Amino acid sequence: MGNCGSSPGAEGDNQSPNPRLPPGGDPGEDAKNSDIVRELDQAKQEDEGKVKLLLLGAGESGKSTIFKQMRILYGTPRSDDDLRMYGVVIRHNVIVAMRKLCVHLKNLGLEGDLSDEPAPENGGGSVTPKQAYDNLVAHLIDYSASEESLPQVDKNDWVGQSPRAGLAANNDAKQFLQHVDAIRSLWQSKTMKEVWAKRAAVNVIDGHKEYFQDINRICAPSFRPTTQDILLARMRTTQVVRERYRIDGIEFEMYDVGGQRSERRKWIDCFDNVDAVIFVAALSEFDQSLAEAKRTNRMVEALELFRSVCNNRAFANTSIMLFLNKKDIFAEKILYSDIAAQRPFDDYAGPPKDFDHGVLYFIQKFKDCLIDDEFNDSFIHVTCATDTNNMEFVLDSTRTIIMTDNLRRSGFLGSD
Repeated sequence: MGNCGSSPGAEGDNQSPNPRLPPGGDPGEDAKNSDIVRELDQAKQEDEGKVKLLLLGAGESGKSTIFKQMRILYGTPRSDDDLRMYGVVIRHNVIVAMRKLCVHLKNLGLEGDLSDEPAPENGGGSVTPKQAYDNLVAHLIDYSASEESLPQVDKNDWVGQSPRAGLAANNDAKQFLQHVDAIRSLWQSKTMKEVWAKRAAVNVIDGHKEYFQDINRICAPSFRPTTQDILLARMRTTQVVRERYRIDGIEFEMYDVGGQRSERRKWIDCFDNVDAVIFVAALSEFDQSLAEAKRTNRMVEALELFRSVCNNRAFANTSIMLFLNKKDIFAEKILYSDIAAQRPFDDYAGPPKDFDHGVLYFIQKFKDCLIDDEFNDSFIHVTCATDTNNMEFVLDSTRTIIMTDNLRRSGFLGSD
């Protein structure tokens, strides 16, 4: 089985399986040559015993969250260095979301509504939502305010700085601590609730609502990210990431790659000898546009990408699993966002606000992308990647299906 990129022993496939010295060679060289042959044979056997999984899908579909779930379920615990990096990323995610929401609030013409709202009773101090909004715009968006009057960050803050998170994330994490009262006040306002309901237009990460709701814990000097915090954290994947797990005596290699258009050129490096592709698409993105192409619907992009993956000759003998992710957000969103109101999906004839009909509609859309009809329903899972219990069941089922399908393809099991 091939690996993504180079790895020790990878060149062995191009060498003769039984290299031999000419007759009369040095005995010491013969012994050394035999050791090399043994090592190559062992490496080949180990590589053939691996199950290589490739996570594919458009950006922000939840691939990396599933990748993190594998680490939670089958890998090693996070180090303090990891936790500090995620602590910085989480605070950075809050600032990124708040920037988008403030800009969206202005574009919706709701600034005047803030003036009528009092300071929140729970938290936020005496800062009114309008004062909070003006403060955040001045410091986070147009940078018209002076930094001299900002409070100092607690030197005993456990998260502190993390070089691994990058300069921009560290700067945002610092600003989060300096403006937390304003963020809290604005978030609790009625106006911001209206803006949040229309967040699809600015591609705010839906799960980051939990960060805003738990802002007091996240801003505390003793803050250490929980497993759920890490699952919700958004870090754009810009390189191929590999993790190895040993599950029930079988070696699994899982690869996560960036889903944005600019990252997809790297996918080809991972296509060799893949045992299974897990394609992830977000159900909840039927009414959103791509961050990198505002006129392109995210679900349409996912469907076209799925079509190209399924019909790629590199995966002709590869199990392909479809994870329709973010079912929890989809269930919430269809209560106020009609599927049929979206131009690409105006053929939806099911009842509005109906979860089951909506899911079945999109399942059929993905099935329509296939040239043949061999795609078994057992290869489709409706998931919530941030729910560890749900993902444990799904990944266990997926593992069984992949192993069974591989045996069938190899001829060890009869085909249906």
